[in-house]
Amino acid sequence: MTRWCRQASALGGLRSADLFGLLRPIDFYAGARDETGTTVQPILALLGRGPVCYEWPSHSRIHGTRSNMNAIPSPSELRPVIEADRAHVWHHLTQHKAFERTDPRVFVEGRGLRLWDADGKEYLDGLSGGVWTVNVGYGRASIAEAVRDQLVRMNYFANSAGSVPGARFAERLLEKMPGFDRVYYANSGSEANEKVFKMVRQIAHRHHGGRKHKILFRERDYHGTTLATLAASGQPQRSAQYGPLPTGFVEVPHCLEYRSQYGSVANYGERAARAIEEVILREGPDTIGAICLEPVTAGGGVITPPTGYWEQVQDICRRHRILLHIDEVVCGVGRTGKWFGYQHYGIKPDFVTMAKGVASGYAAISCVATSEAMFDLFKDDPEDPLSYFRDISTFAGCASGPAAALENMRIIEDEKLLANTLAMGERLIGNLRALQQRHVVIGDVRGIGLFCGAELVRDRATREPVGEKEVQAVIADCSSQGVIIGATNRSIPRFNNTLCFSPALVATAEEIDRITNATDKALTNIFSSKR
Repeated sequence: MTRWCRQASALGGLRSADLFGLLRPIDFYAGARDETGTTVQPILALLGRGPVCYEWPSHSRIHGTRSNMNAIPSPSELRPVIEADRAHVWHHLTQHKAFERTDPRVFVEGRGLRLWDADGKEYLDGLSGGVWTVNVGYGRASIAEAVRDQLVRMNYFANSAGSVPGARFAERLLEKMPGFDRVYYANSGSEANEKVFKMVRQIAHRHHGGRKHKILFRERDYHGTTLATLAASGQPQRSAQYGPLPTGFVEVPHCLEYRSQYGSVANYGERAARAIEEVILREGPDTIGAICLEPVTAGGGVITPPTGYWEQVQDICRRHRILLHIDEVVCGVGRTGKWFGYQHYGIKPDFVTMAKGVASGYAAISCVATSEAMFDLFKDDPEDPLSYFRDISTFAGCASGPAAALENMRIIEDEKLLANTLAMGERLIGNLRALQQRHVVIGDVRGIGLFCGAELVRDRATREPVGEKEVQAVIADCSSQGVIIGATNRSIPRFNNTLCFSPALVATAEEIDRITNATDKALTNIFSSKR
């Protein structure tokens, strides 16, 4: 039953004006019914209002039509917004020359996995906000309420002091991460990763005579958009034309078995891990402080680690006293079906960074989680004014981030979204493998949870990658069908050829099927004449 229905039944004969004063305009999925079968909208009409947004607290995975249609501007009313966007907004990862001829896309509303743009077109979002972020779906009123309530109570103080939601979320988060004791707050995934790089460098200076300052990163991995994180990027197109970049970052080979560097080997995972040790021995173990790796490579091709890989990597790090930094900016907070991707592989990192799914995009927040042992390295000499971690992230002091993160975590727990992610991920992978049987252009399917990819090739025998224009044509065709999917984008020359699928963790079987059915049709439309 909706919240307002419970209140109305309890309050009996109050006037509609009195009743309205007790209601809060939040989520409403048109056509929802209470347990008696009564539709919500006719009772709302008693208030003399159009369909207003009221929360359905057992919302979980309700997928209805647009809320509050009367309040949404018409396409003609939104024309000035589109023109203002065209004239003044500099979009991310976008060549703007096309906007001299076509309109930029402006989204105005989201519910569940559904989005509506300024033209009124509905889309099913198979990318969770375009970059693996909106884990619990759009339109979560309870998160908005938590943020609103916190901002009114206390919105900000620099994180040199604490806040109630900051303390509470750190405690709740670390309950999900055995072996971790401390949380450092920041604003974005890039920033969180750079914080770890600075921690590693300071540890090198204070405890290793400056020697163990180098940071290893992996080919095809991506860790952010600052100059330091670009220096640690295994995606050369990301860092192109932004140099000179900071020094002391050293690349190790990727672990994509489909693109094996060593030919056909029976134990590719172990061989790929040994390649890391070969780099360590070449550079000198006493020069290397840490290695930064994604548990599952995201924008470099949705690469799940091969069997035996992580066990070997952990052993190599221990033997050479190298800190293990796992970048969970994409995988963290449920995307893989566990709270964190590394938890699938039985490893024990020294640092874990996270961002996107921490608050599902409802507030800006990122975190570095580490152990008390790492934390203690910054308390070694209280009399030395340079002994502590001399870093600040201004908006890490915003109380809205951890407030949103707390409610985001509650939703994942209460609605059992980790289990749903595993179940729907299995369906997604199964559907993609079925497409692979029908479309020779799909060379490989890989993924874990609701984090999957399909690599497109011209020839399965040679594995020659399909060109970017054809991959983008598949995405455009799906968009024309009202389904948003993605692809590895301007990351690795010749290998921006993997379709990406990452719907929200609330996805239903029907929605998974709609995403893969649209992909099926798009592949037929783009490649049928080229077989």
